[in-house]
Amino acid sequence: MKKSRKVRLRRIAERTAKRKALRDGECITGKISMTAGGYGFVVPDDGSGKDEVFVPAKFAGFALDGDTVKVKLLPPRPGHPEDSERGPVGKVVEILDRQRKSFVGQLVEGSFVAPLNKRLPEVVSIYGSRKGAVRGDWVRIKCESSENGELTGKIGEVIGEAGVLSADLDAVMAEFELPGKYSEEDENLARAIVPAKIPRSDRRDLFILTIDPFDAKDFDDALSIEDNGDGTYTAGIHIADVAAYIRPKERFDKLAGLRGFSCYLPGRTLPMLPAGLTAKISMQENQDSLAHSVFLKVDSEGRVLSGTREHTLVKVAQRLDYDEVQEFLDRGTVGGRWLDKTPETLKLLAQVVRKMRSYREKTEEFIELALPEVRVICDEKSNTVTGIDRKISRESEQLVEECMLAANQFVGLQLPQKQLAGIYRVHPEPEMEKTVEFSEVMHDAFGYNVGDIADRKCCREFIASLPEDPAKNLILGMILRSFARASYSVKGDIHFALGKTFYAHFTSPIRRYADLTVHQQLWQLDLNQRTKSASVLESVARHCSEIEERIDGACFAANDRLKLRMVQEMIEREPARKFECIVIKMLNSGVQVELPEFALTAFVAREDMPRSEGRINIGSVMKLRSDALRF
Repeated sequence: MKKSRKVRLRRIAERTAKRKALRDGECITGKISMTAGGYGFVVPDDGSGKDEVFVPAKFAGFALDGDTVKVKLLPPRPGHPEDSERGPVGKVVEILDRQRKSFVGQLVEGSFVAPLNKRLPEVVSIYGSRKGAVRGDWVRIKCESSENGELTGKIGEVIGEAGVLSADLDAVMAEFELPGKYSEEDENLARAIVPAKIPRSDRRDLFILTIDPFDAKDFDDALSIEDNGDGTYTAGIHIADVAAYIRPKERFDKLAGLRGFSCYLPGRTLPMLPAGLTAKISMQENQDSLAHSVFLKVDSEGRVLSGTREHTLVKVAQRLDYDEVQEFLDRGTVGGRWLDKTPETLKLLAQVVRKMRSYREKTEEFIELALPEVRVICDEKSNTVTGIDRKISRESEQLVEECMLAANQFVGLQLPQKQLAGIYRVHPEPEMEKTVEFSEVMHDAFGYNVGDIADRKCCREFIASLPEDPAKNLILGMILRSFARASYSVKGDIHFALGKTFYAHFTSPIRRYADLTVHQQLWQLDLNQRTKSASVLESVARHCSEIEERIDGACFAANDRLKLRMVQEMIEREPARKFECIVIKMLNSGVQVELPEFALTAFVAREDMPRSEGRINIGSVMKLRSDALRF
């Protein structure tokens, strides 16, 4: 039996067992996770491991994202045999605990507020004093409920005028509860930290490079490469030894743990560690730096044969950025300030990394969704939007990423070998309902027979078969939404997209607390000191997953808000402007489209559709006047 067939049968058996554990008419309780589409999911809180319950929008009642609710399970619909093959469906019958105490929204006409968070109702009625707020202002609303349970409330704080960059970002930070920058007192305390001692190897003889964005402020990873002369190579991945500066349970360890990550909103950077300390820890060019290095022996096929891990003293020979490295890889262009050894080092590094990536592709069958990242660029000093940046991963970025993946995997495998509790990055296989739904859409909208995208080989073959047309990114985005969200766990379960197990995060301890925790565990191990247990790290992993989701939500909200403002300003300057759009959803009342230049969605009513387009399907490309778009 083929592996894909076995995997599918196993997943169906697991789903069937979970589904049998839930009976029609049974009531379960749990926390509801709402989506922008108005539907939600509830995971039973009894610890039974029962399957999550899908709650359609029409059965969600007045439940809000994060509420603890009671859900009554519904039987399969008559005439819908496919329901029996899908997960349980339920209806919210009672809100047991409303977790949300406040939300941020924009004051609109009358006594109404439009919440910033798309997981909340589109409009909420409020009462009481406006506290000086006028239409268009951002306000914080203290949550209350009406007699029938509908969300309402009153203004607790006026944040600022919507459309002003600083106020928009203040509103996002308030809604997603993001901490501000460190105080000057904290900065001074952090700059005074003296690193702890540990036995180190002096590796300042290595020719080491950093490769980062041109405007990078943190330098927590660097690379070296050596030809061993026997057909093998030694790749050095050098990571800033943050654990030397941040000790468990001390002040900045606690503060970093609360923040979880560095957050990069457009025009506002919120670092996990104080900026002065980050600069001190970073591996700056021509400075002695403390590193935690992984040395991997790689053969001529790109296979990692063995590895070692050392605390080191290093000196970065040259700082490079992705753009100049890409110029070198594409055209052999050598930067004006490059050292003599830089070109030959880059050439050898690229040669080895290409082999590593090729070997990993054959053996792990990783899934790569080459979707462009569209983000707003802001000038933090002038507090202005300067443009849109549309990025697709290039070989220069992949060169660094491949080395980081290898180091993360090496450390992740070493943790259980050393009987050391750690935090792993996990990405479960897609849920069967999502894969079936995706296959149906592909067949109905495009005529594609996809197969099971929960099988990596099948998924890769389908992606490779896609033609290079405007619909490709749409389909890749749909695949991404069919996948589960990656998270952190103390169990080394599968990372589906990478095709790895026991995969840790080790390479970004300056900006990710999960990485810093792994560094601290290894530090304690290397000094024969007490390490944290898996039960302690389990709460850290759960906290990091929750914070990451919140930060992602804040970044999406900030980018979408600023992109929308840019588009609206374009329309004001040129009312008859046309935008290229791709149809992403068909509705009876019209179509939902995406503006690929901005990665924004809009709605076009049936009556505003162009009459000369002929048959319109999902993936159709149209030029639409701005007055036809509803954002």
